[in-house]
Amino acid sequence: MKLSTSDRKKFRIKNKIKKVSNSDRFRLCIFRSTKNISAQVIDDKNNKTLFSASSIEKDIKNLKMKNKTELSKVVAERLAKIAQEKKVTKIYFDRGIYKYHGRVKIFAETLRKNGMDF
Repeated sequence: MKLSTSDRKKFRIKNKIKKVSNSDRFRLCIFRSTKNISAQVIDDKNNKTLFSASSIEKDIKNLKMKNKTELSKVVAERLAKIAQEKKVTKIYFDRGIYKYHGRVKIFAETLRKNGMDF
């Protein structure tokens, strides 16, 4: 079965991260669509999602953001807050098939400002 270009990119990046991953770090997987953004922290050793944040959640959706970059900042701040409660500070950033610019870059920089280390 032949994989599409996006599936090959996803597979390649995910495997690079898994090769260098340790038990002390988790993987932060990001997904963005044309209107929303979401992220989840995954424990690859146990194949479990530890926690997540999304712009689809009711309390974030009710904020009525003007643009998508502000929405990315709010979701990143929420994810960092949850991570501090769970005492997770070291992660690997899995950007998936997305380039590191625009909303993905703003998301990552906001996480770094709020105490995440990657």
